Amino acid sequence: MSDDSTFEPVEIATGLWRWTAAHPEWRPGAAPDSPGDWDPAVGSVLCLLDRAAVFVDALAPRDPRFWPWTDEQIAGADRCAALTTIGFHRRSRGELVDRYRASTSRARARLPEGIETIHLRGAGEVAYWIGAHRALVCGDRILGAPGGGLRLCPESWLGYLGTGLTVDRLRGLLAPLLELPVKRVLVSHGEPVLAGGHAALAEAIG
Repeated sequence: MSDDSTFEPVEIATGLWRWTAAHPEWRPGAAPDSPGDWDPAVGSVLCLLDRAAVFVDALAPRDPRFWPWTDEQIAGADRCAALTTIGFHRRSRGELVDRYRASTSRARARLPEGIETIHLRGAGEVAYWIGAHRALVCGDRILGAPGGGLRLCPESWLGYLGTGLTVDRLRGLLAPLLELPVKRVLVSHGEPVLAGGHAALAEAIG
C-alpha cells in the first residue's frame, strides 16, 4: 500500500482507478478485530463513465500531485459524483463538492448511467456496482483478507448499528451479491480482488 508521500494511483481497467491514502484517524496498537483495528491506509475509487466522473469513498492524500491528477482525469466530464458507502467514509467528500460541484450519495436517484446502488439493508451500508467493469465497490462490510481474497468485517464493527446484527446474520444480508457476475471487488480496507471476485466473495460470505 502507498502512503501520503507516495501517491500511486492504479488504473485497474480503462477509466477505473484506485489509490490508497493514510487514514487520519488510524492509531497503532488496536486490539485485533476491535472497532479501531484497520490498516493505516484505505482505498478510494474513481470511475470515469460516459461524460461523468464518480468517486467512491474518496480520501485525498496530502501528496501535492493528487489534485492536479484528479483535475486531469475528470477534465472531460460534464458531471461529477462523490459517493460514500457508509457515513464514516465521507472523508474528502466536501472537498470534491467544493472543487467539482460534485453531487453526493444523497442524490442517488440521479446517479450517472453505468453505476448502480445496492442497499445492504440492515447492514448500514450501500455498495456500488459498476457493470461495465463487473466491479463491486464495498465499504466496511467486506474487507480484503490477509494474504489475498476477502473476509467479512469483525463483529465488533457492527455494534454501533444497535440492532444486534451478528456476522452470521450479515452473511444472509450479503448473499444477494452473489447473483452479480462479479469479477473485481474494490474494498476500502485491505487489498482489492482484481480477478476471480465472485469466487472470493462466495468464500467470504460462506
